[in-house]
Amino acid sequence: MVDDHPSPVWGIERILDRQPDLELVCSASTVGGLLAQGIAMDIVILDLRLDDGTSPGENVARLTEEGIGTVVYTSGEHPDLLRSAARAGTLGVVLKSASEGEIVDAIRTAASGHAVLTTEWAAAIDADPDLAAVDLSPQLQRVLTLYASGETSAGVGAALGVTAETVNEYLKRIRQKYAAAGRPTRTKLDLFKRAVEDGWLPLPGRRPAPAPDRSSRRGGIGRTPE
Repeated sequence: MVDDHPSPVWGIERILDRQPDLELVCSASTVGGLLAQGIAMDIVILDLRLDDGTSPGENVARLTEEGIGTVVYTSGEHPDLLRSAARAGTLGVVLKSASEGEIVDAIRTAASGHAVLTTEWAAAIDADPDLAAVDLSPQLQRVLTLYASGETSAGVGAALGVTAETVNEYLKRIRQKYAAAGRPTRTKLDLFKRAVEDGWLPLPGRRPAPAPDRSSRRGGIGRTPE
């Protein structure tokens, strides 16, 4: 966890102490300080405002480059900072006023590699004046919504009456359009987030957190071995 105030760290640690599959293994007041500890992490809970002068976008991007996902932990008072983190690729936003269950669900969801889609995250995206629109044809919209919802290329093809190769060509076009707009979609999760951002998919309601995979643990806020 990265926070320059001890109280939030203490609170998160107490919450995770009650979870058999989650553990807070390290914390620091800066992202650099956290990474310097050399401890493998599944996910980082990141405070939006740090006293070292770094921006949320810089911090999210740096952790993402290290292969570490982030969940922004915030009071929600600075939508401009939320937008910066969202643009940089944070997996989601959770309010400091959220219930213990909501916080745990968000951490589990992010640790499993899924986006934590909350109304705060959606509001930050909706209010972003720099979010370039991408014009997709009806067919490309259908491909995006089906594929981003979890279908395989073959499954999308079967639903639309085209081959998997054709679907892959459509996906290539979709990625090119988003890249041209400065909104890259390197992964399926990126496509899902873009589909939600642009209204092709609705913001889902909170769902039960995925069952934890206890077969392995990389460290950090992740799964504790049995």
